[in-house]
Amino acid sequence: MFRLKEVQRLLVLTFLCQTVHGSHIINGETAPVNSMEYMVSVQSNGKHVCGGFLISEDFVVTAAHCNNPKPDLVVLGNHNIKSSNVKKRNIQYSCEFPTFQNVGLGNDIMLLKLSRKAPLNNRVKIIPLPTSSNANLRDGQICSVAGWGKTGTNLPMVDDLRVVNVSILNPQLCWEKWGGLPSNVICAGGYGTDKGFCQGDSGGPLVCDGVAVGVVSFNKHKNCNYPDVPNVHTDISKYLLWINNIMKMKKCV
Repeated sequence: MFRLKEVQRLLVLTFLCQTVHGSHIINGETAPVNSMEYMVSVQSNGKHVCGGFLISEDFVVTAAHCNNPKPDLVVLGNHNIKSSNVKKRNIQYSCEFPTFQNVGLGNDIMLLKLSRKAPLNNRVKIIPLPTSSNANLRDGQICSVAGWGKTGTNLPMVDDLRVVNVSILNPQLCWEKWGGLPSNVICAGGYGTDKGFCQGDSGGPLVCDGVAVGVVSFNKHKNCNYPDVPNVHTDISKYLLWINNIMKMKKCV
């Protein structure tokens, strides 16, 4: 039993050494006007740190690892986050998934409660979540990820939202390429293509057929050229009960 535990511990440590918080959109394009109005920039001390997406007038979903540095503001209502024509909302409180420790162990999801409701209109909209605990994704299904991260390893962050199409990968293939994965994740982009995210658009949504099915979580090392393993997203469908309870009770659970 001791030997088995030691092997498991070594596998976890090896896996954690390979992970890097997800992010910059690679080989994508500037997001079209009047699209993805649910996207928000999660900020700390006036600086963009992560992406996120509006699921109600006063709740945003992002990644749990985006809690460091602790965010205090979201910017919404414009694809250019430096524009004067944006809406800003302070964050009243944040709710990490209770068992989150680090990206390599999964559960990389967090809700942000806004201090005031966002004004829903033609520039600010919400995006639906899965309706069941199974996202029902197909191998090869085309989805998208978006964010304000870098477009290359040594390039600066961008002010204008960028988006790229990615395809869903078979879970077994993804597990094999990584040599193990945390539970409750979706693989899309990266392996077998030159499109996806690199280090940084963490917290943004993986969108399939107009539904936010995943949260950008992590990748391997800082290779944007592109990696030999798939991009990994948190599977939102596995956290619906937790999300709904927080939205109903207006407190972390």
